[in-house]
Amino acid sequence: MATLRFNFGTMGSGKSTVALQIHHNLANRQLFGLLLTSMDREGRQVTSRLGVAAPAIEVAAESDLYALAVANWPIHYMICDEVQFYSKEQCEDLARVVDDLEVDVYAFGLLTDFRGELFEGTKRMLELADEHSALQVEARCWCGHRATHNGRVVNGIVVYEGDTVMVGDTDEHDQPLFGDSIRYELLCRSHFRSGDLGG
Repeated sequence: MATLRFNFGTMGSGKSTVALQIHHNLANRQLFGLLLTSMDREGRQVTSRLGVAAPAIEVAAESDLYALAVANWPIHYMICDEVQFYSKEQCEDLARVVDDLEVDVYAFGLLTDFRGELFEGTKRMLELADEHSALQVEARCWCGHRATHNGRVVNGIVVYEGDTVMVGDTDEHDQPLFGDSIRYELLCRSHFRSGDLGG
């Protein structure tokens, strides 16, 4: 019986690395599947901060994931990275792929946004998935405690308001010539709440 699995963690917990490993292992067993991503920092591919990458199908706002599975039939699996950015309907498409087509779906995503609230895609995956589990690689806050939050840092200050989706990086860069400097910082709950970046 096919299964809808949802694996979640903070930035740096190895979500994309595990997604790529599963894709590699299944493909090496002569199984055919689709690798999907949404808003990956490198474009139409799944990338790991370890330097591993593979081409992927970009999931756009209008993408029908059930129709995508049918159009590529027969497939054995779908691996979906950055699922926190998927819409509620796209998560329901994935459940339908599992139930109607008997295709295993492995979904990976962040649990909460920069405000500490569930993403739409994450919420729906928690409601629909047959299995959900936190990745075992624990990212760390600057203080050494387990990181539980993805803080958005704008011009050196942790912010709690703004658009849910805003592309940034985890590395600190020099102040850009135009616009704001935006990055994300892994923080424990205490330092997320206080906005303390330990500098």
